[in-house]
Amino acid sequence: MARRTGRVTATDVAKEAGVSQTTVSYVLNNVPNQKISEQTRRRVLDAVAKLGYKPSAAARALRLGRSDLVLLFLPDVPVGGTLTALVELLGDELERHGLNLVTRRERHSPLESLWRELMPAAVMTTFDVSAEDAASMRAAGIHVVSAGMSPTTDPGVLTIPQHLIGAMQVERLAATRHSRIGYAAPGDPRLEGFLALRLDGARAACAERGLEPPVVLEVPLDISAAAAAAEQWHAAVPAVTGVCAYNDETAFALLAGMRRVGLAAPNDLAVIGVDNDKLAPFAMPPLTTIDNNLDVLAGRAARMIVNGVTGRSLPAPPQVTPLSLVVRESA
Repeated sequence: MARRTGRVTATDVAKEAGVSQTTVSYVLNNVPNQKISEQTRRRVLDAVAKLGYKPSAAARALRLGRSDLVLLFLPDVPVGGTLTALVELLGDELERHGLNLVTRRERHSPLESLWRELMPAAVMTTFDVSAEDAASMRAAGIHVVSAGMSPTTDPGVLTIPQHLIGAMQVERLAATRHSRIGYAAPGDPRLEGFLALRLDGARAACAERGLEPPVVLEVPLDISAAAAAAEQWHAAVPAVTGVCAYNDETAFALLAGMRRVGLAAPNDLAVIGVDNDKLAPFAMPPLTTIDNNLDVLAGRAARMIVNGVTGRSLPAPPQVTPLSLVVRESA
């Protein structure tokens, strides 16, 4: 038998199975209310397996009137473990509903050029989108979901409460009798938007408790710089005794810097991070942190996307807070 060359088509499958191309389409797409015998169905599936047929994504998009792509447009921020985990969880959840996640970075291409090129079923952005851009996408039949950092009543926006993160950190430190609090800011300017909101939340929580605003110092991912910050907080009058770190990476750097200058958590400086990084339990000492509960966040995002794309209404998940405190030895 001659070796087949070129792309296998549905016509090839129909010839191999001895049926019409329409029957092949009905079988592969599980079209209901068609009287197709199990024997015929099996012949079609056997032909598909024998020929190695792969349905055309373009043809499927024409048939459905949409593609199966979801474009996640990421801001120009460092891609760390948290963002990677969120993308993985969201991709897995969408795949269960026949959708495929594609990610792009803000610094690589403008949003408009990307969605016009890909024509996805949905676009999810992690930053503010202009009303004009959103209207253009919706006019093109694209479902739009935005992830906002501040509370909103807009049902098309998934809120990731950055203010609450800073407030929860202060609440933990205040509950363990720390009255002079520091804030370890990251050294990357791309994180300024997130930092400003988290720091606002920490300042508001301090004000509510009659505490002085947090003493903010930059703690880059450098042991010497982190050690200098730790010494400055410890030598302050009155001394800072508890520090809110922007995220777990910043907290790891601070803990390493503290060890270099003979300071220990939580006795000299209590430290609390954000993200519940998988390495947080292995820090020295194990790191107290705020967990973003990424599985909950990804589930909510997927539900908003699938509902908008398919018109189905997926069951609402249990109401779980998107943030939770994980207490370990560092605070």
